[in-house]
Amino acid sequence: MTDYTKKPKFHFRPAKGWINDPNGLVWFKGWYHVFYQHAPDHEVPWKQPMHWGHARTKDFISWEELPVALAPGAPYDGGGCWSGTAIVKDGRLYLFYAAITAVSTIAVAVSDDGVNFKKYEGNPVISGYPSDGGPDFRDPAVCRTDDGYCCVVASGNPEKKTGNLLLYKSGDLLNWNYSGVMCEWSGCKYAECPSLVKAENGLYLLSASVCPLDTDHYFSVMYGAFSGNRFTIGQVSEIDKGPDQYAGQIFRDNAGRNILIAWIPGWKYAGFAERDIGCMSVPREIKLKDGLITAFPVKELQHLIKTEDPAVRRTGKGFVIERQGREPCVYEGDVRDVHIIRDEYILEVFVNGGESVCSVLL
Repeated sequence: MTDYTKKPKFHFRPAKGWINDPNGLVWFKGWYHVFYQHAPDHEVPWKQPMHWGHARTKDFISWEELPVALAPGAPYDGGGCWSGTAIVKDGRLYLFYAAITAVSTIAVAVSDDGVNFKKYEGNPVISGYPSDGGPDFRDPAVCRTDDGYCCVVASGNPEKKTGNLLLYKSGDLLNWNYSGVMCEWSGCKYAECPSLVKAENGLYLLSASVCPLDTDHYFSVMYGAFSGNRFTIGQVSEIDKGPDQYAGQIFRDNAGRNILIAWIPGWKYAGFAERDIGCMSVPREIKLKDGLITAFPVKELQHLIKTEDPAVRRTGKGFVIERQGREPCVYEGDVRDVHIIRDEYILEVFVNGGESVCSVLL
């Protein structure tokens, strides 16, 4: 029997309260910081407006949970401090987030020590969606480019039925001008939870969670060229095939690694445990190898990898992951090798050196 009361050893989850989307992944003053959507007083969502929880680590194994970084309460964010990203400028850490009231705007908070944050007096820095977007207007992703800064805001166009990433530009992180649609998907309600990273060889890494009109949402990772207002997709992968992953975010660390952390959700598991069993995934380094996008555990965690697990049964077509009280997770395709990380009730299977991943709550 799976014991959901046992806290994962190295998959971060808070001591109490609901956790979802990773936010503001960043290296700052000797620490990896992970912020996340959080209801500090409840084990289920929507009982209180969203906060930003906060944890940090030096090795992705030992985690220090810090005080809540952002709490709603300003006139522009009384409905919650929703998802966003972080960026460092001139030794200061900036958090960009979706500030929700009757409308969705973009706000920023700043810290000198990485622990205590002050909301900018000029908030919101982006006051609402343009005609290319719609009411689903949120999840700012901020990135340094060759000519300044860009902010990618997730949205959707209800008339065109597209999921859109909208582009804003700035020279100082505080004054923003709308530049147009950066990327879009047809037949969608909206896109959400993007991240944009200036990667190697002149390429950029873009990720987004895409929500089609008639099918389940999916998480897309893309390498491509970014110039002017448009991102041109080169390689693309829905790299995590598991049933229990969403809202991944990519950041570039001080060693030049492109690192992805996703949310391993608790949406479907309210009846399996008295508390939220959602958590962060292990960090995966994203690489482009022979034209394929791969995701594999960072080196700090590779000593935890196994090649077998009692829950994983190899088949002639791939493998099956058995789960407690639920349908098994079936993976079909070419399987040359598997690398498995097990942490109490969490299983992450990396196929063919990370060409595919399956994240599963057992």
